[in-house]
Amino acid sequence: MSELHELDATDQAAALRAREVSSVELVRHHLERIDRHSAALGAFITVTADRALDAAAEADTAIAAGGAPPFTGVPTAFKDLTLTAGVPTSMGSVAMQGVVPTVNAYLVDLVQRAGFISLGKTNTPEFGLSSYTDNDVIGPARTPWDTSRNAGGSSGGAAAAVAAGLVPLAQGSDGGGSIRIPASSCGIFGFKPSRGRVSVGPTGSDWSGLAVDGPLSRTVRDAAALLDVIAHPMPGDMRPLPDPDIPFVKRVAREPRRLRIARWSGTHLHGIEPGPDAVAAWERASALLESLGHDVVDVANPFPQELEPQFNIIWSSGMAGAPIPPEADPVLRANTRYWRERGGRQSAVDLARAMQFVEATTRDAITGLQAYDAFLTPTLALPPQPVAWFNESGDPAEDHHRELLYTPYTALYNMSGQPAASLPLHWTDAGLPVGVMLATHPGDDGLLFSLCAQVEAAAPWADRRPPGFD
Repeated sequence: MSELHELDATDQAAALRAREVSSVELVRHHLERIDRHSAALGAFITVTADRALDAAAEADTAIAAGGAPPFTGVPTAFKDLTLTAGVPTSMGSVAMQGVVPTVNAYLVDLVQRAGFISLGKTNTPEFGLSSYTDNDVIGPARTPWDTSRNAGGSSGGAAAAVAAGLVPLAQGSDGGGSIRIPASSCGIFGFKPSRGRVSVGPTGSDWSGLAVDGPLSRTVRDAAALLDVIAHPMPGDMRPLPDPDIPFVKRVAREPRRLRIARWSGTHLHGIEPGPDAVAAWERASALLESLGHDVVDVANPFPQELEPQFNIIWSSGMAGAPIPPEADPVLRANTRYWRERGGRQSAVDLARAMQFVEATTRDAITGLQAYDAFLTPTLALPPQPVAWFNESGDPAEDHHRELLYTPYTALYNMSGQPAASLPLHWTDAGLPVGVMLATHPGDDGLLFSLCAQVEAAAPWADRRPPGFD
């Protein structure tokens, strides 16, 4: 059998059911890898080793008794923005260190009911604000392909952990690209579901419609399996989508029909263009899709520049309204204070207008794309960047500008509510991963899984692993 960490979660679950390995052995193996590699990667803020080993012993008993849920005993991890009862949840902020929630996020309950065992909380920037992962709690998350470079954000710790084989899959969240950005920078698969696909209950809020939780994994089937687990509405959700009529794991096994795929590489931001590596990845993906029988059609980027300032009003207003006590302000990072101050200058009228503009404008864009089934762009404009590159100037406004240079594509699909995925199809000459992004229409998550699985079968990536982490 392969090394345990080389198996994806689906194969790990099969090995457990076949009694080829125990959950205690499997969890201990991954905890040893965390102990060996996590510090260099900045992958975990909190490791819950004793709690995980106790759960693994219980999982082995349940498996032996028969009838256990399918992923009983398989390791995973939760992002440190996600409430986990009895486990410190710092949200990447010194101001929140020592905070221990008394309730789980609903998705945590769902993941635990499926039998998964969390090994801890993965690294995130302060309050998940950045497209790179760095904070004053443990510092940056780094891509295992080059640990001098940032893993991307805000689910950077989760992506680094999956890429390095510290866990087979992990939960992330995505309000402007925070699953797809680190997936690209870490050479793994990341899937942002449609708006409303995953509940933010019981205490979270979907007031802006931007953010959604989703999976980071090495294989498409693992991502589909995790989304099947968490894609269930909770009573009272504002924008619930019903459970899928066909499980996403079954959609993975289905070849999609011949699709019309619109592609563009130009950004909607004036003066910001993709670098040569991003364009090369996009061109290779286009050729691959055509070889699979799809019609790939060049179109102009349908989203206008005017979305950017309106997105910023919504983003900053959310940060300004976050329940952070005033006495915490001195320990917040400069970037956090920048967004809080910026949001504090917006009025309720400004926010209402911004939300109406974003909804109407993205609806127009989607309406104009009805002739196409799917959409292809680069995930990022640049490969993974050096750890200090984003904030080396010390100026939060320059920090934000560099984030736009890095990730001008991803937030559009948060505004529109479309499902979108980053696929690791390209590596630079220097060995850095560069993802491409596929998206479909709102609610068409199943079609997107079918398409991604078809691409994965034609150009497999799961066995390509970062040197030094095999």
